[in-house]
Amino acid sequence: MGEELLSVGIDIGTSTTQLILSKLTLENRAAPFTVPRVAIGEREVLYRSHIHFTPLLSDTVIDAEGVRAIVEEEYRKSGYDKSQVDTGAVIITGETARKENAREVLSALSAFAGDFVVATAGPDLESILAARGAGADQYSKEQHKRILHFDIGGGTANLALYDRGELAATGCLDVGGRLIKIDRNSGQVTYVSPVFGRAACPAPAVGQRVTPETLTPVLQAMVEALEQAAGLRPGRDRLEGFLTQGTRWAPATVDGVSFSGGVADCVYQPPEDWLAYGDIGVLLGKAIAASPAFGQVERFRGAETIRATVVGAGSHATDLSGSTIFYRDMDFPMKNLPILKLTRQEEEGTAEELTKAIGDKLNWYADQSGLTQLVLALRGEDNPTYSRIQDLAQGVARGLAPLLAAGFLPVVAVEADQAKVLGQALAALVPGPLLCLDGIHVDNGDYLDIGGPVAGGAVLPVVIKTLVFNKS
Repeated sequence: MGEELLSVGIDIGTSTTQLILSKLTLENRAAPFTVPRVAIGEREVLYRSHIHFTPLLSDTVIDAEGVRAIVEEEYRKSGYDKSQVDTGAVIITGETARKENAREVLSALSAFAGDFVVATAGPDLESILAARGAGADQYSKEQHKRILHFDIGGGTANLALYDRGELAATGCLDVGGRLIKIDRNSGQVTYVSPVFGRAACPAPAVGQRVTPETLTPVLQAMVEALEQAAGLRPGRDRLEGFLTQGTRWAPATVDGVSFSGGVADCVYQPPEDWLAYGDIGVLLGKAIAASPAFGQVERFRGAETIRATVVGAGSHATDLSGSTIFYRDMDFPMKNLPILKLTRQEEEGTAEELTKAIGDKLNWYADQSGLTQLVLALRGEDNPTYSRIQDLAQGVARGLAPLLAAGFLPVVAVEADQAKVLGQALAALVPGPLLCLDGIHVDNGDYLDIGGPVAGGAVLPVVIKTLVFNKS
């Protein structure tokens, strides 16, 4: 058995808060007498928490101490201590990410997150984690199909399109079960999300008594937005109305769809009481299940529904770098490092041109206090010559000189398998700490978390993420 990592996943959603603990087993998949190729093999969930309603102080403020108490109690029940955690993810999802104190909540949980845990609220990462937690990515790969996965919670529907196992697109719609809350005793509406005004969708007023029949137009509008996202309904008027601000989505042609999140449970096995949760979640799930458009394509039911995102966060957020890395005098973990990625044309220039391109783009990360620690991302080449590596090292070292002068460290991430040779060339030009890692596919706008060496120092655990706190 290979080395094992204990991973935590904490998901603070619009409706629910959950925690899981997973065991990740590392294995070397390379042939004997070749460069190691370490990957995460088995992913075993060791503990699943109860599903708690996310505590709120108001419609705009999360109860940070309440969330902290939930996490603390679930750690106690699991039998594991927070000091044992190696990696994982703490994510604030859906409408909860828009609360006034979302960052403060993540800070309150930092003591329970271990030394290397991503804390993020980016809708792209949420979409990916939910799809992987449900197994939609693997099903797409095995069946050679285009599968669009919807993770529908209380406030948002996160979309991830997988084409034969490869991630093709992500998106987010303001479609969820708790966008309208209803008192279970009186049937009166107690909350209506401002989303409906932006979507030009008629919604009931606070205080109005509602029935499943009076809510039908609102439910139909949300279902139509989902159908248009999957390319199963003409146009994109509904899609545009419910598209989360700051995100994009082009209607996709798909072979099948899958669903996770709390609303997915109501798609497959809705409770008899339509007000079971004091919102429109049950009715929304039933409306999706009854959609003739979704009946036109295959409907894949994943291994997880309401727990898909937290399972993805605990078991699939972490990946590993390539095995030909170079590091010297580095302190790990390193968190929230913005990516500076060059274009292919810039990267293929001379050493002088490369120096200029890096210097110009460093200004992207300068504010009133100066530069910040970042990662220089390169595509690299499969079989570079010795002279080409030397030119690349010269250009990188000179281009990053202002960063080093400001007291920051040279960190280079390469897609191609060449970090070790590039790192060795840079080591002769750059004194002190240095890190080059490969097998990393990132873009401008991404952030990188880098953990300490594992597998005998052969690889580094990494998480690629987008730190986005949505604003309504």
